[in-house]
Amino acid sequence: MKSWPNSRNSSTGKRLICSAPMDRTPTGNGSYSMSLRTVPLNTPAAWHGRDLRSRQAWTVQLEAEQVTQLQQETDALLARGETWQTVTRQHLTLPSWDGLVQDLQHELEGGRGFALISDLPVDELSLEQARLMLWGIGLRVGYPEPQDAAGNLLHDVRDTGKDLKSDNIRAYQTNLPINYHNDGADAFMLLCYRSASSGGASKLVSAVAVFNEILRRRPDLAAVLQEPFDFDARGQQRPGAPAYQRVPIYNAHEGLINVLYKREYIDLGQRFDDVPALKSEQVEALDLMDEVCDELALSFHLAPGEIVVANNYDVLHARAAFQDQATEPVANRHMLRLWFSLPNGRALPPVFERTREFHHSYARRASGSASD
Repeated sequence: MKSWPNSRNSSTGKRLICSAPMDRTPTGNGSYSMSLRTVPLNTPAAWHGRDLRSRQAWTVQLEAEQVTQLQQETDALLARGETWQTVTRQHLTLPSWDGLVQDLQHELEGGRGFALISDLPVDELSLEQARLMLWGIGLRVGYPEPQDAAGNLLHDVRDTGKDLKSDNIRAYQTNLPINYHNDGADAFMLLCYRSASSGGASKLVSAVAVFNEILRRRPDLAAVLQEPFDFDARGQQRPGAPAYQRVPIYNAHEGLINVLYKREYIDLGQRFDDVPALKSEQVEALDLMDEVCDELALSFHLAPGEIVVANNYDVLHARAAFQDQATEPVANRHMLRLWFSLPNGRALPPVFERTREFHHSYARRASGSASD
């Protein structure tokens, strides 16, 4: 297997952490007191896009043996009548993937927090084959988690023609530009099955580097971002929970800083009568965060057969608007997405237990089912 692009400490192989008082501690009444992170975080996940313009630094090209093995095993399962919904990790062996999987897990948790896997031959694959291949990779790397209130584990990301301003439509169901945000669970995996006829560029940005830069420029606003904001849950809230969730954007816990950011959903949360109006300093902090994200981001186009994988606590992503070929719907932009928990995932701040995005990963840690 080709060597993995190294972003971790060469002497220890571990994440570098600059310690400081930063954690939430129980108060005894079910809430949490907050110690703000007031110093930068020095880890491999604190990268700048300008330093990663060469895709070679963060891309792993699948070897022929890995592709062949994945295709043979998934085709055999399909021939037996299995579907991605019925396949478990016990159905797959994929021995040639062992090293890649381990490297990817450590890149996601302890490295830069993202990677791109290339050369899955989607031009030769049916949508059913592509779904099962992505599902199989996800099963090897981690534990797929629900992406919505209905419990769906694999999403088709494409333009449905629906309006984001309509009740509970989510941004991935449109062709609109999507601002910097993170998905749910520890990490996401997005396979490009077909690209758009125009537009649709992807962006990644280190949420750690963004925090460090905001802290450098405006420590007062770095503190604001560690206070609660109200997010529209878009109808995906957990049973019995309100239609919005209150959680800080940056959450310090056990030496790391964890992000939860969706500017559109914060703005949409203002539609609820019991959500307080955003304060001027909150709007200023959000505007600065978007500005710094743009400054530090890495921009690229996903080609068919490429899979971007990223840690949701360290990395935010965005997407430009795109246009499809209306006369040929079969050729329209089509991505396949998984959310998954990692067997080597970090300890999570207690406030994440109540979020729709991270509840499942938090619960998996608590139950002990996130380790092999």
